[in-house]
Amino acid sequence: MKGWKEIPVEFGDGFLELSVPPDCVNLSMKDVAALADPRSSIEEALSRPIGSPTIEEIVRSKRQPSSRTTAAVAVSDITRPVPYKGDKAILLPLLKRLEASGVRRQNITIIVGTGMHRPSTAAEKAEMFGEPIIRDFRVIDHDCEDLDSLTYMGKTEKQTDVYINAAFFSADVRIVTGLVESHFMAGVSGGRKAVCPALVDRRTIEKFHGPGFLESPCADNLILAGNPCHEEALDVARTVGVDFTVNVTLDKNMRLTGVFAGHLEESHLEAFRFMKAYAAIPLDRDYDIVLTHGGYVGRNHYQTAKAGCSALPAVKSGGTIIIAADNRDREPVGSSLYRDLLGRLKTLGVEGYLKMITDPAWSFTKDQWEPEVWGRVLRKVGETGLIYCSLQIPPAEFSRLPGLSGHDFIEEGEALSGREGARVMVQNALLYVFSKHQKEGRHPFTAVIREGPYGVPVLQQSS
Repeated sequence: MKGWKEIPVEFGDGFLELSVPPDCVNLSMKDVAALADPRSSIEEALSRPIGSPTIEEIVRSKRQPSSRTTAAVAVSDITRPVPYKGDKAILLPLLKRLEASGVRRQNITIIVGTGMHRPSTAAEKAEMFGEPIIRDFRVIDHDCEDLDSLTYMGKTEKQTDVYINAAFFSADVRIVTGLVESHFMAGVSGGRKAVCPALVDRRTIEKFHGPGFLESPCADNLILAGNPCHEEALDVARTVGVDFTVNVTLDKNMRLTGVFAGHLEESHLEAFRFMKAYAAIPLDRDYDIVLTHGGYVGRNHYQTAKAGCSALPAVKSGGTIIIAADNRDREPVGSSLYRDLLGRLKTLGVEGYLKMITDPAWSFTKDQWEPEVWGRVLRKVGETGLIYCSLQIPPAEFSRLPGLSGHDFIEEGEALSGREGARVMVQNALLYVFSKHQKEGRHPFTAVIREGPYGVPVLQQSS
């Protein structure tokens, strides 16, 4: 439209060049300096841990020959952009410290904390960790449903029976790693989440992902106090026992901004405070139309729920959220079970779906929680207020997905693909919604969340 301005919107490993109204507001995280020398910053964090002995001191404290000491290092799966690969990332320096302390390479196990996610492929492991680590170290995936690979380790203070990954629990030295970013259920990722839900059994995850927790107003981005998901994960991690943790923070361009190593809780809390200072985006108003994107995490529809939930504080009740999603996963929607559950959400509606999963006769079903959080989006904007734009998801699939399909905004017979196809889809959706407001005699106020699921709009309370 005449007078509109051009902006880039993140999409996959590039951008969509879109036209937006001249008064469109760019909602963006504060700028934070990337680490000038990541390698030395990582070494400094490992040498001067927060509230904890060093790795070398921890190995010595086990009071046995280091050559017999075993170590387990929990890592995130492909859905998290943790910098693991290379000598300027966190994994190799950590492994070198263990070996320098006398722990033999064959006694170190790297465990991919999948939670309820699918196992990692060989290609994904190579992408995450690099061929040298895959070649030289034992790398395994956690399986929350394989009872033979789990160990019962007791009850938490809240009387949750917890089964933990046996390879992790049996290790003499237990180390967890991860990324600290906003999280739409647990308040913030990293730290204790590398244990729960990443390394526990299905039943523990059921409680963590159950409606008893998720329907709490405190189970939201950047909230820890009173957040039942955070409290449960922390309770489980304390019960299991973690010797050392290494967490990182990233900027809007996925560059390393901080390395926080040491005590599970103390180092994680320091990382959270650091991240919150630049991830929170204060708002003085909400908007009729909010455009966002799936970011790195939005590899499939399942993960892109984070972008929808993060946008909620910025959109008016009954407004519109447009999501640009590069769903490049081999399952662009998610598992067949997830697709079935989404179909139930579509058929039953938000309250009907919630009634179904809280019925005493209902047996917890893997992936039921993600449609539940999509319900948060639908409660605020309704079915027609969510426009999901993904070329990788075929039009026929959208009959069972919440909201409107971006395919609806492409002319019939128009063959589109790649980034240009996604651009046309998103652009046409924005033009349609904007024009609809104008035809009804209203000027819609529009905003773009630059960082997608990573930026957290926070509507300021009026005095």
